[in-house]
Amino acid sequence: MFHGLSAFPLTPLKDGKFDEQAFIKLLAPLVDARVDSLGILGSTGSYAYLTVEERTQIARCAVEHANDIPVMVSIGALRLDDILRLADNAQAAGAASVLMAPVSYQRLTSDEVYSLYETVTRQLSVPLCVYDNPATTGFTFSDELMVAVAALPNIGSVKFGRVPEDIALVRARLPDTVTMGISGDWQAASALHAGFDVWYSVIGGLFPHTALAIARSKETAQSDRLEPLWALFRRYGSLRVIAAAAEMMGKVEAPALPFPLRAIQEEPREALSAILADFELS
Repeated sequence: MFHGLSAFPLTPLKDGKFDEQAFIKLLAPLVDARVDSLGILGSTGSYAYLTVEERTQIARCAVEHANDIPVMVSIGALRLDDILRLADNAQAAGAASVLMAPVSYQRLTSDEVYSLYETVTRQLSVPLCVYDNPATTGFTFSDELMVAVAALPNIGSVKFGRVPEDIALVRARLPDTVTMGISGDWQAASALHAGFDVWYSVIGGLFPHTALAIARSKETAQSDRLEPLWALFRRYGSLRVIAAAAEMMGKVEAPALPFPLRAIQEEPREALSAILADFELS
């Protein structure tokens, strides 16, 4: 399942609670477009702001409405017992894989991160995607640590937040069973063109046809035309931007994000409105 386009939809909230009907409506176009997989409760899905019970409900809902599209569910959390409960619940719900970032209030060391993945992977029956997301965790994987973690049992993919300087060297050091994935939508086309296997995509969670066209062609020109959108992603965070787009399109009720997060407002929102009017995103 760790190939092609993995679409990461929002987890919409209504009055601070999971809006199941809006979530199902967000999933439907992704399923109809035949994205390669669904990434549920990633950073775009606001997983860190939700309880174990809420995340379990959302995982079950996603699997139920995914038809035959594989579902990957985030299990990242501060406490190990919560991580293992989330893993068990995701597997029981029918998730094809799980995703985990090294979440911590105190910044972790490389040894601590390795120990975390070593402990969790021993208890899984589905593959895990390693999530390098320093913008939110404050921890950056070195290439050496990523290679070491990728060699653990039940690792299926690594999700890079950056493109390694020597992709071929990193690829050669990874197990043959582990794919290379990219996040940061603005760098996806160039990464896929350079040999990455999968794009873990924010835009794919709202505009699957646009994302699929980029993923299938791997042409940077198709991505470069969206630079005004990527610029908003980089400046304000892709979650705040994509939430604003979903609100403006009537896909979710505002505010859709967990308090105190807010979708972009005022001038940035006006800029996004112009982008949505100028580009044919679908």
